[in-house]
Amino acid sequence: MSQDTTPSTPIQTSPAQVKAEPFNVEEAQEVVFKPNPGPQSEFLSASEREVLYGGSAGGGKSYAMLADPLHGLNDPNFSGLLVRHTTEELRELIQKSQELYPKAIPGIKWSERKSQWTSPRGGRLWMSYLDKDTDVTRYQGQAFNWIGFDELTQWSSPYAWDYMRSRLRSSAKNLGLYMRATTNPGGSGHQWVKKMFIDPGPSNEPFWATNVETGDTITYPVGHSKAGQPLFKRRFIPATLFDNPYLADDGMYEANLLSLPEHQRRQLLEGDWDINEGAAFPEFNRHIHVVEPFEIPDNWPKFRACDYGYGSYTGVVWIAVAPDEQLIVYREMYVSKVIATDLADMILDVEQFEKIRYGVLDSSLWHKRGDTGPSLAEQMIMRGCRWRPADRSKGSRVAGKNELHRRLQVDEFTEEPRLVFFNTCSNTISQLPSIPLDKKNPEDVDTHAEDHLYDALRYGIMTRPRSSLFDYDPTSNSGFQASDPTFGY
Repeated sequence: MSQDTTPSTPIQTSPAQVKAEPFNVEEAQEVVFKPNPGPQSEFLSASEREVLYGGSAGGGKSYAMLADPLHGLNDPNFSGLLVRHTTEELRELIQKSQELYPKAIPGIKWSERKSQWTSPRGGRLWMSYLDKDTDVTRYQGQAFNWIGFDELTQWSSPYAWDYMRSRLRSSAKNLGLYMRATTNPGGSGHQWVKKMFIDPGPSNEPFWATNVETGDTITYPVGHSKAGQPLFKRRFIPATLFDNPYLADDGMYEANLLSLPEHQRRQLLEGDWDINEGAAFPEFNRHIHVVEPFEIPDNWPKFRACDYGYGSYTGVVWIAVAPDEQLIVYREMYVSKVIATDLADMILDVEQFEKIRYGVLDSSLWHKRGDTGPSLAEQMIMRGCRWRPADRSKGSRVAGKNELHRRLQVDEFTEEPRLVFFNTCSNTISQLPSIPLDKKNPEDVDTHAEDHLYDALRYGIMTRPRSSLFDYDPTSNSGFQASDPTFGY
C-alpha cells in the first residue's frame, strides 16, 4: 500500500483579538472647561476682529474671556493682554485664572512680579489694569495679537479701546489679530459702547466697523491701494442669565436680579441696552418695537418725513401703514452736509420703484430767508421731490411726543405695538431710546440732544395719526394751507 507524500497546506493562525470596551473621552480625562452651548460657544469661536460678549449679569462672561486666549497660549509667538479698569477688579480675574490655567495648560507659570502667565512653549498673557487714559502709555511699543477688555462700559470713553487697537499686531499670521470685550449695559461708557457694538447692526451678526461719532463705515483712505474698502468686522454676541445653567437653574440669582429697581433690572437681568436714566421714551423696547425686514405689500400706503439740516444732520424716515393702522418705519436716511437739491435726488433715487403718497417736511424750509429765489423746500419740489409742511404750531411738539407715546404702546386688541421699526433703521433705533427729557419742561424732549430722526418721525406720525385716508386734495377746505399751488401740496 503506497503512502501519499504530497505536502499538506499549512494552517494559518492569528493571535486572539480582544474587543476593546467603548471609550468615553470625557470620562477618560478631566474636562477643565466646557463652554455652555449658545452665546459662550459662539464667542469662543468668533472670527471677527472685534467682538463684544455681554448683556445681562450671570451670562458666563468672565470665564469666556479667560478661556478665549487659551487657543493661542501654547504658541511661542502668542502675546496677549487682558485688562480690567482697576487693580482691585483685576485681582478677582487673576484668582479665576489661577483656578483655570494650570489645569488647562500643565506647566504654565504665573509671575506675580510681571503679572503674567507664560506657557511651557513660551506663549505669554499679561494681566493688567488701565485706569486713566494716560495709562495707555504703559503699553507703548508693545505688540499683541490678542487684547481683552473685561467690563468694557467701565471706561468712560473709547480712547483706551481705540489706542490699544494700535498695539494689535503680530508677525505670526497663523494666530490672527483679535480684540475681545465683555460687559453689562450701564456704566459710564454705556453710550459709546452701544454706538460701537449695539447700534450698527442686528445682534449676533457681523458688520463692518463704523465710526462712533459719524456712524460711517471705517474705510481705507484715499491714496491707499485698498481705498474705500472697509477695514474690519465687529460683532455683538448677547447673553442672558438663562444661557448659563450653573447660575440659572436654581433660580436664586434670578430672584436677586428681579428684586432690583426697574432700571437696573432691565439692564442686568434683561440685558436691555436701550434703558436710560431720564429717557423720554422708556417704553421703547428693542425686542418689541424692532422687527426683521419683510416685503411690504404694494397696496399699503407709504409716506416719508424729513427734518433737514446742512451743518448738523438731515433725518428722513419712510413709513408704511398696515391695514390695522400699525406704522412701520421701513427705511431711514441720515446724512450731513448735503444741500437740499442733492437730498431731493438721493430721496428720489431710493424711491424710484415705489409709490410714495406724500412727504412732510419741516415747515421752516419754506421761509425765504432774505433771498429772492425759491425756498429750500421749493428747490426740492422743483426736482420732483414733493413735500407738504409739517405742523410746527404752538403745542405741536408736546402733541407729537404724546402721539409717539401712544404709538409705542401695545394695542390691547392686536397685541402688537402701533409703531415698529425695521432693524435696518439703526440710527433711529439708537437715538429714540437715548433722547432725554427737557429738564425745564418734562413734557418735551431735550432739543439739544441728537433729535433729527425723532423730529422727522414726529412730523410723520402727526400727519394722519389715526386715519387710513392718505389722499390729500389741495383744493379741499381741510384746514391745511398749501404753500404754493404750483410747487406742491
